[in-house]
Amino acid sequence: MTAHSAQPADHGAAEAAVRGIVGSPTPELPSPEQPLGAEPGAEQGPGANGTPVPGSRTNGARENGTRDPRVPEATVARLPVYLRVLLGLSETKVATVSSDAMATAAGVNSAKVRKDLSHLGSYGTRGVGYNVNHLVHEISRELGLTRPRSVAIVGIGNLGHALAGYGGFVPRGVRVAALLDADPARIGERVNGLAVLPVADLERVIREQDVSIGVIATPAGAAQLISDRLVACGVRSILNFAPVTLVVPADVDVRKVDLSVELQILSFHEQQRSVRAGAARMAAVGVLG
Repeated sequence: MTAHSAQPADHGAAEAAVRGIVGSPTPELPSPEQPLGAEPGAEQGPGANGTPVPGSRTNGARENGTRDPRVPEATVARLPVYLRVLLGLSETKVATVSSDAMATAAGVNSAKVRKDLSHLGSYGTRGVGYNVNHLVHEISRELGLTRPRSVAIVGIGNLGHALAGYGGFVPRGVRVAALLDADPARIGERVNGLAVLPVADLERVIREQDVSIGVIATPAGAAQLISDRLVACGVRSILNFAPVTLVVPADVDVRKVDLSVELQILSFHEQQRSVRAGAARMAAVGVLG
């Protein structure tokens, strides 16, 4: 079983897909500011006597970058969206933002924003809102972005090539440290300053580059073997673009991105719109008739 790269239509299409998945490049993280008081409606953190309220944690309670187990998965999934919104505000020198404004930009309701942020121990000031730079720091810390994470991409076809050349990872605390492929024709090719290495070097590269996240952009037939090798090297976080479900130990986190599935879901919604439009036309003809 080999680890030749997956082959989407072309580099341009793959680059567009990558931008759709991870968003546009963002500015560097600004310096944190001191936390403010409480925004109206926000879930409160520690009480007056210093006792934490259930479902929240105090600022600075976790400094080592590990997940607070009390932060729900649904909240974790929304934090990168909030961070993207906040970084855009920081770039335009906006100092504070209300939960309503954040909710509108993130596509959720304001109560959900306040509840999500309460898990971080970050609160706004009544009548003012949230301090943008402080929230950037808190969310970045919760997501483990305050120290760089090294990533190895396995499979440098069109999709892997686009991932390797994407400029938005570094501002998000992620460094692409290695590119690997099984195709002899690709070995030595340089992408964004990195030379493509043979996949046979995977174990050595993981060790030397201190890789903590593996990205699999291979065909389905090679993905499980690459996953097994990554896990055997100690990698516990995998982003899988291959159209296959990986079997991994319980302590390994896998995020699956299947572009074809997402397109099929969109196709379903398009079909439903067409069906509703057709039914409306038939109803209109019946009324007029």
